[in-house]
Amino acid sequence: MNQQILTIVVPCYNEEEVLPNTIHQLDKLITNFINDGLISSRSKILFVDDGSADRTWSIIYKASLHNEHVRGLKLAKNVGHQNALLAGLFTAKDASDCIVSIDADLQDDIKVIQEFINKFQAGYEIVYGVREKRNTDTLFKRKTAEWFYKLMKKLGIELIYNHADYRLMSKRAIEELQRFEEANLFLRGIVPLIGFKSTSVFYDRKERLAGQTKYPLKKMVSFAFDGITSFSVIPIRFVLSIGLVTFFVSFLFSIYFLFLKFFGTTQTGWTSLITSIWLIGGLQLIAIGLVGEYIGKIYKETKRRPKYIVDIDSYNLPFPQHLNHLEGEAMYNYELRQLPETT
Repeated sequence: MNQQILTIVVPCYNEEEVLPNTIHQLDKLITNFINDGLISSRSKILFVDDGSADRTWSIIYKASLHNEHVRGLKLAKNVGHQNALLAGLFTAKDASDCIVSIDADLQDDIKVIQEFINKFQAGYEIVYGVREKRNTDTLFKRKTAEWFYKLMKKLGIELIYNHADYRLMSKRAIEELQRFEEANLFLRGIVPLIGFKSTSVFYDRKERLAGQTKYPLKKMVSFAFDGITSFSVIPIRFVLSIGLVTFFVSFLFSIYFLFLKFFGTTQTGWTSLITSIWLIGGLQLIAIGLVGEYIGKIYKETKRRPKYIVDIDSYNLPFPQHLNHLEGEAMYNYELRQLPETT
């Protein structure tokens, strides 16, 4: 059986604190796989710089000069984690048999990549990395994540529970993924739609070694909302149902108040009046905002703008073997001459 070419895609945004360790660990892993005959010697690690403002690209670029396994892809500007991940997947697709995506902080256990490859060789085209438990998260994050997955299930959206973007995909699966052209990306929901034979591998997540998370609460809420509105129209139907119920209740109260006016006694009800106005006004604003969110997504889709623009691509370039004789100061001077001005 021919050895498969593996590419590990690593999206990076301001990751200079963790990158040296990440490069070292992934290079050691891929070298061991090659030595054991598990994958082809043409396998690579592709780091995607998502418009970082620190030394991220400089570290990637220098590593690619020294290490034949390391390659870099620099995007022209920050386009977000999902688009950066797509850029790496689509760039590596033509030169790979399978691709593993993983975050740069390596909180996901890289040891299970061997299980990913074993499952791929057994015939699975998509292998999901699923967290066994969430002990490293705060209670708030655990509970909100649990509620999110339950809500998505209620809305009829197929998600892999406790799975993020740590997965293996075959070349064929990524070719099918490339056919999904929507601008509003939610890969955790899109990948299961491909429908190819899939399985899961379970692991324990580790603490972040350095730097700060690139998904604070604000981004997590935005990400969750994008996921809901990109895959379901149930929220709009829910608002419509609330509107109908509110109208029906208001109609019953109108009959009741008319009954009091003609057959009983009434008093000035400023509190109930103003409460009703604020309640109905709030519902109207929520409904308009929700409908506007869907219209905004339609607006983005119709423009068909590119998801990302590549600035520098070293993935498909041959390793500079002519530099092997350079050492110390000579290599340092060469790096300074070749380093792009943008860094």
